[in-house]
Amino acid sequence: MDQRGAPLDVIARSLRRERERAGLSLSEAAKRAGIAKSTLSQLEAASGNPSVETLWALSVALGVPFSRLVEPPTPRVQVIRAGEGPIVYSERADYAATLLASCPPNARRDIYLISAEPGSRRESDPHFPGVVEHVVLASGRARLGPTDEPVELGPGDYIAYPGDIPHVFEALEPGTTACLVSEHV
Repeated sequence: MDQRGAPLDVIARSLRRERERAGLSLSEAAKRAGIAKSTLSQLEAASGNPSVETLWALSVALGVPFSRLVEPPTPRVQVIRAGEGPIVYSERADYAATLLASCPPNARRDIYLISAEPGSRRESDPHFPGVVEHVVLASGRARLGPTDEPVELGPGDYIAYPGDIPHVFEALEPGTTACLVSEHV
């Protein structure tokens, strides 16, 4: 192998990782890229000598930037301290949602820190079809879930409910906080 190129083991791991992330079999990924299944199998086994054209075709087939196949992934640590991050406030309730992590490519979720105070309910209209909301209550007490069947939760309690129907979040104690994961299926 040309020592100036990306190491084959990096390419092999990247191809396998991105193919699995895309949910594709070897056959399907090779077919979409217009290459032989045996070629892709060899590349994932860190053998062979991939051309730029082959890697480019695979990056298109997998829906990822070319660089993701030839550069080792960089571990990414993200810290958002309490009280930081983009906050969106409700107009109808004492309710604030801090976006902790938006949905990256090929993922299907957003993560929020919810802060709410008693006195008003946060009523949400249905989201896109198939959305599921997962909530872990961190502090306080709250009544939440489908508008017609909310459930009371305490610290450490978890609930999952369809986000594609009307739903509600009502703080029952001061200082109520929760982690909400909106899963897009």
